Amino acid sequence: MERIRKALQAEPVLCVSAMCALASMALTPPSAAYLGYVDLRVLILLFSLMAVVAGARDCGVFEVLAQRLLSGRHRLRTLTLLLVLLPFFASMLVTNDVALIAFVPFAILVLERVGRTDRLIPVVVLQTLAANLGSMATPVGNPQNLYLYHRFSLTPGEFFAVILPLSLVSLALLCAACLLGRDVTLSVTFPERAAVRRKGRLGLMAALFGLCLLCVFHVINEWVLLAAVLLALLAAGRDLLPRVDYGLLATFVCFFVFAGNVGAHPGLNALLTGALEGHTALTAALVSQVISNVPAAVLLSGFTEDWRGLLLGADLGGLGTPVASLASLISLRLYLRGGRGSAGRYLAVFTGANLAFLAVLAGAAVLFGGF
Repeated sequence: MERIRKALQAEPVLCVSAMCALASMALTPPSAAYLGYVDLRVLILLFSLMAVVAGARDCGVFEVLAQRLLSGRHRLRTLTLLLVLLPFFASMLVTNDVALIAFVPFAILVLERVGRTDRLIPVVVLQTLAANLGSMATPVGNPQNLYLYHRFSLTPGEFFAVILPLSLVSLALLCAACLLGRDVTLSVTFPERAAVRRKGRLGLMAALFGLCLLCVFHVINEWVLLAAVLLALLAAGRDLLPRVDYGLLATFVCFFVFAGNVGAHPGLNALLTGALEGHTALTAALVSQVISNVPAAVLLSGFTEDWRGLLLGADLGGLGTPVASLASLISLRLYLRGGRGSAGRYLAVFTGANLAFLAVLAGAAVLFGGF
């Protein structure tokens, strides 16, 4: 029982997805058809991107970038804006969870050094919003975008035509939120100057990231990408292999099986298809509040061809409850580490801010014809 409890704490979504996959086998017994459920292209891209991002973090890129932007004298509002925009733009390339892992501890360090711990909760909450909203701006920003981009064979023009307007509205909202509150002048210093480490590895990661983008945009085959990444890691980055989030990859496999089995059942297929008809974005956003937006996108993609609604619903569905986007739980855990404050107060501010942003962005989506 204790082992089960620890597993649920360590990988809650993986455990739930595994139980769903096992339960769905009662509907559709195991067969060779299961092999067709799994999208290997998406899994290869996710594996490659996670390995590359782990290598970039190892080289200290994020620390150098943050220090160069934040060192010196700044107005508090400007400092807040810089701390929030760092994860917004970084998440477009390195995913929302990695952006938060890199920049939330940095924001906590900066605010503690300048004696403004009263700003910790609003800044960390805004960073979380920024990472979740920035990541929706590109096909590689988050797992559900990557999956839907390939599931529906989208072109860059189709993707950005839907997402770009909301990304611009998100940026405007974040900037406006950062300018609230009393302003003062602060001086930010760091005890040690960060420097890029292992420049050779950084060059290799940059080249591999370029190959990932070529694969995303269908210039090279996914198996060519996988071969290149594995050869590069085995030759010069074996320590990066354990840093890949294999739990996320396993979660995708489980939900592929679950969605495939549900889709193969005529009654459930008809039920979900009917529920999505005309309400794809709303349904995806609501389902995301319970099982998070990545599993919601995988599950619902088998029952609708309305990729626009599904893309918007899954991306905006990352706002709301803490589990709507699992990256949000990373921020909460980092904030609470060291007994810095109350989970209740953090969650109150988090929920209020998320609901406000969700309401405005849903309204903008309706205006743009998405919801």
